[in-house]
Amino acid sequence: MLVLIIEPDRILAKEYKKAFEGIGIEVVLCSDAQSAIGLVDHQKPDAVIVELQLAGHSGIDFLYEFRSYEDLSRVPLFIYSSVPEYAFDPDKKTWESLGVERYLYKPKVPIDRLVGIVKSKIEK
Repeated sequence: MLVLIIEPDRILAKEYKKAFEGIGIEVVLCSDAQSAIGLVDHQKPDAVIVELQLAGHSGIDFLYEFRSYEDLSRVPLFIYSSVPEYAFDPDKKTWESLGVERYLYKPKVPIDRLVGIVKSKIEK
């Protein structure tokens, strides 16, 4: 299994990678949307976790571009952001239209819970 994590904070990204690899899930890290799109052109992840606050193209831009690939339409997307959900989409319609599985707010969801949520989805 392969999880793509898009996280601009290198320290957090390493912690996420360590947590997933600790349970046997391979991780690829990208710090921005551009490199993530380049990666999925060559390697299909089993799940994607994205921080919405990215330099250059936002996480939302990434989500739209990612979903434009027909062969990636069923890949589970998870938002793990330091910005509360209501700040981006108070009606949750954007997330539903993009097929986002869960919006997880970093201050309230510890890494081990994130790992459990993603693992349970990709093992189905």
